[in-house]
Amino acid sequence: MSTELVLSLIGVFACIAIATGALASFVLARTSPEQQRLKAVTATVPGLVLEQTSLTEKPNPFLQKLTRALPQSPKDMSRLRRRLARAGIYSLGAAVVYAFAELLLPVLAGALVLLGLGLHDGWILALLAAIFGYLAPGLWLQRRTNHRKKAIEHGLPDALDLLIVCMEAGSSLDQGIVKASEELDITHPELAYEMRLVTTEIRAGKSRLDAFKNFANRTGVDDVKSLVSMLIQTDRFGTSVAQALRTHASTARTKRRQLAEEAAGKIGVKLVFPLVLCLFPAVYVVCIGPVLVKIYRAFF
Repeated sequence: MSTELVLSLIGVFACIAIATGALASFVLARTSPEQQRLKAVTATVPGLVLEQTSLTEKPNPFLQKLTRALPQSPKDMSRLRRRLARAGIYSLGAAVVYAFAELLLPVLAGALVLLGLGLHDGWILALLAAIFGYLAPGLWLQRRTNHRKKAIEHGLPDALDLLIVCMEAGSSLDQGIVKASEELDITHPELAYEMRLVTTEIRAGKSRLDAFKNFANRTGVDDVKSLVSMLIQTDRFGTSVAQALRTHASTARTKRRQLAEEAAGKIGVKLVFPLVLCLFPAVYVVCIGPVLVKIYRAFF
């Protein structure tokens, strides 16, 4: 290999490395927590804590027409909106799009398969595609819901610690919820949004216990349900809220550590399939391939 070729390869590698490093540095600088906090501070109007959080939605005439066209009762639509709320989707437009996706995706998937393969050869695949198209929105929604539940579970111990600090500093529980939602807006945005909704409901006139019950029903997280039950009992019997929150935070943190240890213990089993399917065939080809070639040349 000549010197010019070696220098060219080194130059190309250096240019790619510099460009990749610059791009990564630019992306990390734009998405860093400090930049997000600065954007949130500069975009917040002084004195307005609950921006972009409301209990009602201005109706859209086009969406209302689409809702009338859906073959669903108001009870079914309310159930659908509750499912979407557990995934963090609260708008009426998302419910309408989801309902139409369940109706149109099976037809589109089956029609595409039939157009590509024909009716005689592709009706079985078209039927399977239609079934998959019908199940795809539900699977996507379930995956998003599970991801949001895990995010809320992971952020709950930190939120409880912030509530304890605020209450021991002299703040009330409502003020602690507002402060915790502000501080968790970057690290745990899902939980911060739910806490802002709790504060919005309280300011709208609902009682604190009803707002907490709605919080538990919206999220569907077991830790949140136990927290709400604990707060209800604390409010009923007049015990110390800070001490109850400290006990619950310790329990939640222990559970989060146990879940992390469980996930770490499953890594060895999960790595078996990638190793068997991807790594071992390449190792066999590299190690046994030359031997097989020599045997073939020796006998044939």
